[in-house]
Amino acid sequence: MTSEAVAPLAGLKILDLSQIMAGPYCTMVLADLGAEVIKVEKPAGGDDSRQMGPYVHGESTCFAQINRNKRGIALDLKDSEARDVVHELAKWADVVVENYRVGVTARLGVDYATLSALNPKLIYCSISGFGQTGPYARNGGFDLVAQGLSGIMSMTGEPDGRPLKSGIAVYDVGAGITAAYAILAAYVHQLKTGHGQHIDIGLAECGLPWFVWEAAAYFANGTVPQATGSRHRVDAPYQAIKTGDGYMVLGCANQRTWETLCKDVLGRPELAEDPRFLTNSDRLRNVELLEPMLEESFSTAGTQEWIRRCNAAGVPCGPINNFKQAMEDPHYRERGMVASVDHPVIGRMDVIGIPTKFSRTPGALRKAAPLFGQDTDAVLRDVGLSDARIEALKARGAAF
Repeated sequence: MTSEAVAPLAGLKILDLSQIMAGPYCTMVLADLGAEVIKVEKPAGGDDSRQMGPYVHGESTCFAQINRNKRGIALDLKDSEARDVVHELAKWADVVVENYRVGVTARLGVDYATLSALNPKLIYCSISGFGQTGPYARNGGFDLVAQGLSGIMSMTGEPDGRPLKSGIAVYDVGAGITAAYAILAAYVHQLKTGHGQHIDIGLAECGLPWFVWEAAAYFANGTVPQATGSRHRVDAPYQAIKTGDGYMVLGCANQRTWETLCKDVLGRPELAEDPRFLTNSDRLRNVELLEPMLEESFSTAGTQEWIRRCNAAGVPCGPINNFKQAMEDPHYRERGMVASVDHPVIGRMDVIGIPTKFSRTPGALRKAAPLFGQDTDAVLRDVGLSDARIEALKARGAAF
């Protein structure tokens, strides 16, 4: 990496009208890779994630985690002059990202039809609970609702247990990532043709393409996937295993690793020759018998010893970390997945690093998330407002 390195999305200009998670996550990913992002918040409290703790010196760390590398302004889009500012910013932008309920942007006059008339090359990305069309389009939709609707909660957890959501907001983050790659595809098209377009992302459907093995079984023979705990649907043993002092994960995803596990790790070649466990199909069919037999062997040593033995033999495995352990893992540290940035109020704060590693055009953590209204004056001057007009907007609560 040289000092002349330029981030891959340098020059891409984004107007961010979104809040909380899915939209801000999308624009953070693009900002990390060099895009210039101007984030618009409402004057009454700003992005709702600013009301989510924990707080450090009065600043929300939730907001700070996913709004780095952005400039921040506060405008009341119900005010005609504030809306005029957004229209000017839409002329400047290559991309607009919003995650209002369906119909709200039209009422505010910041919808695709309005803004694309001002800027025909504009890429306008809408992220909503259920998308812009369909019978649920105008319903409120959150990550939890999407997890329930899509079926993932019915297949998460232990068999015959309560439905469980994912431990993280998988659909919010997934929608943000889906929006990011959709925007990049539209940006390539824009660069080639000069044409913009409207992108419609729904939380409730962005995760469906991830159900690869589940779809394979359902569309082939009507199998409805059930909760399987940590077990895999098509491979065995591919799951959490109890050891002498805790748990670990074991991934025997093919016949070679299964046989290596039996012979070289466990010293039990007879398991590989047992007719109940000869093939992957046999092991899946008899996993209830196989699991306690494996755990009998794994109970004779601790997790770290079994990880050492498995790695030495080339059998995929790993610990089951809590988040503290994950953040302290030397591999993540070496790969820059725990980074830090200087926040003007919070101070030096740790954040999750950038997972994409570029040899020529790396992304970077250039600045912390903006304070509420931090860049309002500068951005409004950039679009031509005088100091007197800026102060008038602030005086009536239309800007902060």
